[in-house]
Amino acid sequence: MEWRGRRGSSNIDDRRGMGASGAGGLGVAGMLVVLAVGYFFGVDISPIVNGVSQSQPGVERELTAEERETGQFLSVVLADTEEVWADVLRTQADMTYRDPTLVLFSGSVQSACGGASAAMGPFYCPGDQRLYLDTQFFDVMEQKMGAGGDFAAAYVVAHEIGHHVQNQIGILRQVNGMRAQASQTDSNRLSVLTELQADCFAGIWARHASERYGSISRADIDEAVNAARAVGDDMLMRSAGRAPMPDSFTHGSAADRSAWLTRGMQTGEMAQCNTFAEAGL
Repeated sequence: MEWRGRRGSSNIDDRRGMGASGAGGLGVAGMLVVLAVGYFFGVDISPIVNGVSQSQPGVERELTAEERETGQFLSVVLADTEEVWADVLRTQADMTYRDPTLVLFSGSVQSACGGASAAMGPFYCPGDQRLYLDTQFFDVMEQKMGAGGDFAAAYVVAHEIGHHVQNQIGILRQVNGMRAQASQTDSNRLSVLTELQADCFAGIWARHASERYGSISRADIDEAVNAARAVGDDMLMRSAGRAPMPDSFTHGSAADRSAWLTRGMQTGEMAQCNTFAEAGL
């Protein structure tokens, strides 16, 4: 992905140099909240890694050159999503897009949804309309999941932006209401449909960004599709030494995640991302 020299977003809150305590240490209550948050919005990678960040509580530090470059890259990706979704929401939904903020952190962080641990993976909090990401997650993707590359990282951001779009158009509120009255199995199913739609929305971004900026290659697309497969529930369960159990999926299988991402890239249309209608809801 060609990104250097392009506009970056100012909607970045970089807390990575603060240390885990400065980002908000977690107690028992915080861990309970983050489990709920990660269950719906994030990718729980705790079964396959012992920890993501090595930050020491309360210790401030200078960012490395690699971390600074990653932050610059993510600011460009975020800027791309802002421009693409401003156009897509205006033309396809007659709505004005509200820019979210991307929070970069190390180890743990506090959000309007409660405390969050890096081991829960990236997540979106509708309470403050912010995306939360420990950038060492990209190392986990590459080293533990076999899903490296800058466009794989861009897909992660685009997926969480997909949740922001869902929040703005009212999908998250409706799904939360339905899940509150559903059985565990049905609640899981609703979560999967929500995640697959966010994957499809990520594909919409990829398509429009490619057309707008001409900075995305076939190899980039392959990276994103591979990343979508790598974070499928069945893949994560196998990596943790567990047999995949579809009724316990909360994000979707590798096949489904890559398929819905691809659909978004092929169509570029929000109407083609209605996972709920296709499931008969």
